[in-house]
Amino acid sequence: MGRMIGRRAVLAAAGFLAGAVALGSGDALAQAKVKVAGVYTVPIEQQWVGRIHKALKEAEGRGEIEYVWAESVAATDYERVLRQYAEGGQQLIVGEAFAVERPARAVAKDYPKTAFLMGSSFGPVANNFSVFDNYIQEPAYLTGMIAGAMSKSGIIGMVGGYPIPEVNRLMNAFMDGAKEVRPDIRFMVSFIGSWFDPPKAKEAAFAMIDRGADILYAERFGVSDAAKERGKLAIGNVIDTQPQYPETVVASALWHMEPTIFRAIAAVREGKFIGEDYGQFSTMKFMGSSLAPLGTFEGKVPAEAVAKVREREEQIRAGTFTVKVNDGEPKSSM
Repeated sequence: MGRMIGRRAVLAAAGFLAGAVALGSGDALAQAKVKVAGVYTVPIEQQWVGRIHKALKEAEGRGEIEYVWAESVAATDYERVLRQYAEGGQQLIVGEAFAVERPARAVAKDYPKTAFLMGSSFGPVANNFSVFDNYIQEPAYLTGMIAGAMSKSGIIGMVGGYPIPEVNRLMNAFMDGAKEVRPDIRFMVSFIGSWFDPPKAKEAAFAMIDRGADILYAERFGVSDAAKERGKLAIGNVIDTQPQYPETVVASALWHMEPTIFRAIAAVREGKFIGEDYGQFSTMKFMGSSLAPLGTFEGKVPAEAVAKVREREEQIRAGTFTVKVNDGEPKSSM
């Protein structure tokens, strides 16, 4: 099952009243911590899952939940682990259904009193299966503007995991942002076929640098390492890795999972959890995403570009500028 922290919470709630586990027992739920389990197919160090884990740990630190998790769960084991947690009395199970949509939804159907909040490419179902995703295309667009302004060669390399909508929309938004400030910018796009393979991502990035890329879009871990070793620049995704790469990572599009997680926890506690799409809570409007501070690159990005980025950011927050959502697979332009 992978390493789990807080195993005490897997089966330790034997003293809970049966009604406290049911979604409809609002009064009982309000009296106790919500029991939450995270089921992840990759290590919690991976950036996407790491943001979910961070939000859940914050809720745990505030005394709102009892939290356990399983990481690096193989797709073939995912259904079994979901069922184990549901049988153990977890009230809310959070995870990723992208590669296991059918099994995950089957489990939810079998446990109608358990709330499921799953990353998914599809919609919610019934009254207990909600979906979410990292809709951070808005700050991704802004990082593209910065990259376009910083590139000297006019070539940007982009390394992703898989060409699925969740990745495609961010890459396409980034590309649109770069083209706004530099219409002649060119892109190299590559997918490594893995959610967590830093060495493979690094090699793909090296190949792009060899072909002229001077800025790399680091959708996967390993890309910024290649940029650092070759003296190039990188753009971060989901998390801010500038502290680890202070002379390499110029900007990052950040995902804040807290609005989504806190809302789901409150719904379970109040007995009001239903099947719905939480995607909007990852947008800038709901504080679910943001552009990381320039930090060590403050003063290094052209002032004209910074002003334009700030203007676009204000327009996005005000609702007067909309970043196009394009889920199609991004293509190289060279």
